[in-house]
Amino acid sequence: MPAQALLLGVVKKRAALKLAGAAFSAMVLCCDMAFCGSIALMAFGAQSSTVACTTVAAGGTGQAVTITVPDSAPATLSQSQVTVAQAYIVVGRARSVPDNGIVIALMMALQESKMQMLANSTVPESLQYPHDGVGSDHDSVGSAQQRPSAGWGSIAELMQPAYNAEAFYGGPQGPNQGSPRGLLDVQGWDQMDKGAAAQAVQRSAFPEGYAQWQTEADSILKALGSSTVPADCPANSSGTSQPTIPADLSQLRRAIIAYAQEGVGGTYVWGGTAFKAWDCSGYVQWVYGKAGVQLPRTEQWTAGTSTTSPQPGDIVVQNPDGPNHWGHVGIYAGNGMMYSALNPVVGTLLHPVAWNSGSAYFRMMP
Repeated sequence: MPAQALLLGVVKKRAALKLAGAAFSAMVLCCDMAFCGSIALMAFGAQSSTVACTTVAAGGTGQAVTITVPDSAPATLSQSQVTVAQAYIVVGRARSVPDNGIVIALMMALQESKMQMLANSTVPESLQYPHDGVGSDHDSVGSAQQRPSAGWGSIAELMQPAYNAEAFYGGPQGPNQGSPRGLLDVQGWDQMDKGAAAQAVQRSAFPEGYAQWQTEADSILKALGSSTVPADCPANSSGTSQPTIPADLSQLRRAIIAYAQEGVGGTYVWGGTAFKAWDCSGYVQWVYGKAGVQLPRTEQWTAGTSTTSPQPGDIVVQNPDGPNHWGHVGIYAGNGMMYSALNPVVGTLLHPVAWNSGSAYFRMMP
């Protein structure tokens, strides 16, 4: 199929009837078990204007990119398609997935969604998140057309391209712990035909569809892979000025903010607790530990007191997923800003609290 079909043509009917997965209990989100950073709802939707430290593709973030495809017409990726491609490449690189695995992921995304974020007309909640189009295949959403009913994740998670990539790759660090299985959970995947490997994960009713995209996917990786790397996030990554620290702020809170700033630019690592190699709760635990306050590894709000008048240094919890439970945690910086390990694409940075929903605050100190 010509590569221009990526934007200008209508691809063959994508895999519409996925085999139902085994019933999966609702996933309890905590940062050592789930992709707490992937629910950064605004980070991808406003990438070109608000996330200055996101990954950079050839031609520059926020721009369309023309890809040269052997024996075919060039393919032009829109800004949103570049964003999705970057997510699969960066997450793959962060997880040490070899290039053939990343090519399989890109093939899958091209077949399933034309490498776009799709909401679903039968899943009204999905329409609340940034999307490039609307499908209607069962409850499939996102760039990988993963189904929340099959245990792939929540709708909020599945409407984020970085989470789609994490779930597709799977493996020991994946959000679903092998159920449903991702590519790295498939024994011998790297010895399989690439289309067959994609089908082993997706379980599509149209297994022949993935192979047609191998040349295009390989070209996309070659075009974007060398320049799509996690960029260090400067302290002022949101494009706004640093929050002002109140003159009467305690020394302990000042220390917490100082250590939070020291962690900016850190890499997002599933289950990580090491300096600049952590997940969201690992980052918060490290910051507080450096300031002399010991917090639990996860569900850190349980050690604090709820407050509606947060001060710099309090923790912020976001994306509620159950009674008194949240899917993301960070450190309040003041003036509507927070520090957090957001996701594998942007890492640890200063960003608006408003990027995520359902925020609440907890005080960990007098």
